[in-house]
Amino acid sequence: MTYRAGDIVLPATGNLAADSGKSIFLEESYQQKGNVKTFRWEIPYPCIVQLNECPEGPKLNASMNESKESTTEPAREPGAFQLKNRPA
Repeated sequence: MTYRAGDIVLPATGNLAADSGKSIFLEESYQQKGNVKTFRWEIPYPCIVQLNECPEGPKLNASMNESKESTTEPAREPGAFQLKNRPA
């Protein structure tokens, strides 16, 4: 994805964790000193320049896979994102 922060346009990658209707939340997990850590950030709709879906990358460990596989959310077609209440 690409988003605007002031006069700067920045790239960002991560998993779409949530959509509040006013902004999206991206989440990225990483390993540090043997511990799995999660970083989550919020990007308001008006700051989104471009939103793309990328192929899924490698997982850090099995417990992270289990939590993602147990979601009840229906599967989406690759590249298809629908944001709630996005202004035209």
